[in-house]
Amino acid sequence: MSRKHWVAVVGAGPAGLFGARELASQDVQVILFNRDIKPGGLAEYGIYPAKHSMKEALRRQFRQILAHPNMTYYGNLTIGSQGDLSLDDLRTMGFQAILVTAGAQGTKWLGLPGENLIGVYHAKDVVYYYNQLPPYSQKEFRFGKRCAIVGAGNVMADIARYLIREQKVEEVIAVVRRGPAEVKFDKKEMEHIIANLDLSALDAEIARVSPLMQAVGQDPRTARASILQALPKADPPTSHTRFRFEFLSSPVQMLGENGLLAHLEIEDTTLVLQGGETKAKGTGHKRLLDVETVIFAIGDKVDDSFGLPVEWNEFVKNPNPAFPVDGLSYEAFDPRTGQPIQGVFVGGWSRKASDGLVGYARKDGINAAQAVLQYLRVSPPKGGDLAEVEKRIKTLHKAVVTKEDIQRLEAIEAAEAQKRGLEEFKFATNEEMLAAMGLVVPVARLASPH
Repeated sequence: MSRKHWVAVVGAGPAGLFGARELASQDVQVILFNRDIKPGGLAEYGIYPAKHSMKEALRRQFRQILAHPNMTYYGNLTIGSQGDLSLDDLRTMGFQAILVTAGAQGTKWLGLPGENLIGVYHAKDVVYYYNQLPPYSQKEFRFGKRCAIVGAGNVMADIARYLIREQKVEEVIAVVRRGPAEVKFDKKEMEHIIANLDLSALDAEIARVSPLMQAVGQDPRTARASILQALPKADPPTSHTRFRFEFLSSPVQMLGENGLLAHLEIEDTTLVLQGGETKAKGTGHKRLLDVETVIFAIGDKVDDSFGLPVEWNEFVKNPNPAFPVDGLSYEAFDPRTGQPIQGVFVGGWSRKASDGLVGYARKDGINAAQAVLQYLRVSPPKGGDLAEVEKRIKTLHKAVVTKEDIQRLEAIEAAEAQKRGLEEFKFATNEEMLAAMGLVVPVARLASPH
């Protein structure tokens, strides 16, 4: 291999793929390591399944990126202190820089009693389940008749859409710590679920919290109009599910019977002004919601076991970056030594967990790559030996997926979809995908269609 800059990119979601493209276009040799078999990350497994055209448009871009001659892809391979390869392993392979775009693979919990009950889940697990990401696609979930979702963002709206339109549960309750003026979901996402919104319940809730809103200068009528602006373009309902909000309510604990969730205890909150910002504060008044499912849509955190220092659910960044982009730091930092971690950069949700969706991740991945390029400009190229990397990977004794394998898998799944008359077909397990690519002994079962 010619002597050129040699960079490892960890994670093949939008941040990793677009960051890798930025590097490859500058004649950097990029080795892309991905935990999943397929590239795409949340663009593949986080976007609502029905958004076929959006997903396919992104897949076309990802195919073009992987086809770049400076790009090598290894899927079904984990990087981290407890993974197939560690950051130190990558360093010994001769990489001059490592760009970590592995997303926020950790799960953020509030540490409340009852989180281990059957029926209590994190939003990411549910989203991965209905998007058929192995092994989440094989897990069992208890979606009861009455489901509470803690949160008021687009992830809440997506999960409510799934429970309303696919599971057709009896009731979905969005439990929101703050008031109706501070919901975070987009009008477009609300269009899919607003036909099931109980309007009388909404008006009763807004009437209940109006004095608290007005006390901090919020207009209840404006908040109501903002929530209802999705009504003119509402999707026709497919179920009789009742959807409603519990505003100014914060979860306290989950209560169960025989290991199964039976109640969610919530505390009423009030609105207070602190330093010019509106915040929610507990009142001490608690009440019970009878629910069989609680899903926490409260964001994610990075993987504590990855091998980089973590604070406040994020990898620590250099507070005084040597290679800033748009005034932001992308450099990993060790607060114990007070020094940057030489040659290691973070981007996308690895830099700022749960911030924005695909467009944000794309931009942040590109910016992270630009920080890496600044670093490489002051580092002499030394090149690397791909044969040595392949030799090291073979010692892992597991099926590692290449971009040629991915092309084969996509063709097989597309043919299966056409044969079944489906918009899309996905194998349900890693074993089935590997067998289809000829990487392991075939298994008998095929996935249920989606």
